[in-house]
Amino acid sequence: MPEFTPRQNAVLEQALRLLVEGGEKALTTSGLARAANCSKESLYKWFGDREGLLAAMIAHQASKVRTYERSGERLTADLLREHLELFARDLLEVLAGDVSLALNRLAIGQINKAEAVREGSKLGKLLIEHGRRQIDRRAIALIEQGKRAGLLRFDNADSAYHTLYGLIVSDLHVRMLLGEPGLKDNARQAQKAVEAFLTLHGTQKQSAETLGISAGR
Repeated sequence: MPEFTPRQNAVLEQALRLLVEGGEKALTTSGLARAANCSKESLYKWFGDREGLLAAMIAHQASKVRTYERSGERLTADLLREHLELFARDLLEVLAGDVSLALNRLAIGQINKAEAVREGSKLGKLLIEHGRRQIDRRAIALIEQGKRAGLLRFDNADSAYHTLYGLIVSDLHVRMLLGEPGLKDNARQAQKAVEAFLTLHGTQKQSAETLGISAGR
């Protein structure tokens, strides 16, 4: 996941705002330079061409889904649950936001164009590579850490993660893309999804630590 400076993050937020308010046509180098109060030269230096800008916007959006991985941290059952619930809440909030919905609707719209059908949706590919895959990698790293700590059990991390993702999102994203409002209580949905995931993949050690019982007792 690329790291941006505070100034670059502010520019990317302006770019996302322009996209939501005016659609793809509103996202021009000149328009963004005016909105972000910076030069076009700075935009090219930071992000490259239009595709690079879109990739940076998507990566910036994906970075809002946190897992709170800490190097060298001893992962306990409580911390694992906390990290998983944080991830689930952030994921729901980002997916339900105007920015993500606008990006996904634009990508779907590109597929309906003859040229996009022939070449594939460039925006869709960027969303997968710089958005979804970046989120997936960090979440998979977290559940693998949980397995190494003896708190989770699974044969395949990718399959276990997709179970978690399905429990969190279900069909909510499709419904929101079709115009339904998001959830009123993301925290509750996140808690329920993580509880179900831990029921499926948690170990006796995870259960014992959660209950405050020593695993050796």
